[in-house]
Amino acid sequence: MRDVYHHQLDEILVELEYMTHAVSTAVRRSTSALLTAHLGTAEEVIAGDAQLDAAGEAVEEKIFDLMALQAPVASELRMLVAALRMVADLERMGDLAAHIAKITRLRHPAPAIPTELHGVIQDMGRVAQRMVDQAGDVIKSRDVTAAHRIESADDEMDRLRSSQFRLMMDDSWQHGVEVAVDLALLGRYYERIADHAVSMARRVIFLVTGHLPTAQ
Repeated sequence: MRDVYHHQLDEILVELEYMTHAVSTAVRRSTSALLTAHLGTAEEVIAGDAQLDAAGEAVEEKIFDLMALQAPVASELRMLVAALRMVADLERMGDLAAHIAKITRLRHPAPAIPTELHGVIQDMGRVAQRMVDQAGDVIKSRDVTAAHRIESADDEMDRLRSSQFRLMMDDSWQHGVEVAVDLALLGRYYERIADHAVSMARRVIFLVTGHLPTAQ
């Protein structure tokens, strides 16, 4: 019976890893839709968010069942508590990817982002997707050192966000208020995806060490 129980614990981590792949794909495709004004791709990302939420609910149900039926202790309980928090992070990241796609839908058929501003969006999307991928890797490996590196990667997102604000506040800005609002929202969405990836990394550290790192 305990072997079955531990297999169920391992399955939860596998499902969390699967969810990170789904989120990574959503971030990549929502960014692509935004830069190409491709409505079909944007709609697929928006529709896919419901599937991600359903996957998260299924994982949560398994976690609650194990808590109720197996009376987990010590590292087992840490793992289940950490998994619950990571499910919430992943669901929120999926929501944020859908928000990015919704800006494409809102502005279609016109592109939401002028061509000369594509660079900052490409960079923010790239960093956000990479951090989600890294979060999936540390769930699988439980590598505390790699988990700490995700927090360091968040510094790059912060630099991109600062660069974005400088663009918008510069006297040479010629794209109007509507584009500025869209760009500010997009920057916030990508920044929050990165924040959730950092949160997941901290949960892995908690799972392995029993200590939750403090936010920096």
